[in-house]
Amino acid sequence: MPARWILLAVLCFPGDLLGQGLGVSALPPDSGYAIRGGQNIQPYYEGWRKLPNGKTVMWFGYLNRNFEEEVEVPVGTNNRFSLQPDMGQPTHFYPRRNRFVFQVEVPANWTEDKRLVWTLTVHGQSNSANGWLQPEWEVDDGVIQMNLGLDTAPPDPPNSPPAIVVKGDTTASAGRPLRLSASAADDGIPKPRRPTNFQLSGPAPPAVPIPVTVPPRAVRGLRIRWILYRAPETAGRVTFEPRGTAPALGATSAELVTAATFSDPGVYWLRAIASDGLLETPSDLRVTVVK
Repeated sequence: MPARWILLAVLCFPGDLLGQGLGVSALPPDSGYAIRGGQNIQPYYEGWRKLPNGKTVMWFGYLNRNFEEEVEVPVGTNNRFSLQPDMGQPTHFYPRRNRFVFQVEVPANWTEDKRLVWTLTVHGQSNSANGWLQPEWEVDDGVIQMNLGLDTAPPDPPNSPPAIVVKGDTTASAGRPLRLSASAADDGIPKPRRPTNFQLSGPAPPAVPIPVTVPPRAVRGLRIRWILYRAPETAGRVTFEPRGTAPALGATSAELVTAATFSDPGVYWLRAIASDGLLETPSDLRVTVVK
């Protein structure tokens, strides 16, 4: 079992401002807090894993520092890997922290000290993530669950990732809905549990008017959702109606029928994700959109 480490998402504010009861609106414009758009993206190396077939993969994710702006960065000069520019990375980036987004298979002769670098340039700022096979960065399902679920430990009995099957045409017309269907099956873990009641002592903390959305991966229960993974270089957009299902804690199956509508012609990669809140399984669909 690999070494364990936990990444906890902590929302921090300057102590001197909070001590005066000041909210985000009182922060200077360049503070970087709760900015809707115009910020850069930090790629993240999440760790590496040895697959049952003997192959080794590295996991990557990212932090889109914007709270609202969805950024499009085509593969190329501004979105590239050091080994070869295109290694299956996304070109559409959703706001805030997105963990374990994709994995990259490394060559069989890859050495422990060799680096695989992913570089993103957004709004004029370049940031990189360095992946290497350091033993402490090895991950398994337990580590992934502690990160995606923001929990202290994997459930007992052990949890298995859900399975997902996606159906839909691979061609569509711009502006006309494309019918998609997805079905997921799961082991029903994590199980429902009693809510924990607790009380906080001491004075109430000052109000901080910042929009906080619970990350979809931190919501317990089986669910399916669609995302745009790659869009044409013309920065095409797609809308999903509905985008996903509500999480059902302890459920063993889920179904989703949705309509995807594309703004422009081009090649799109859509991704359906089945998640139980701790582990998830993606399924990609390549769609060619014509006028």
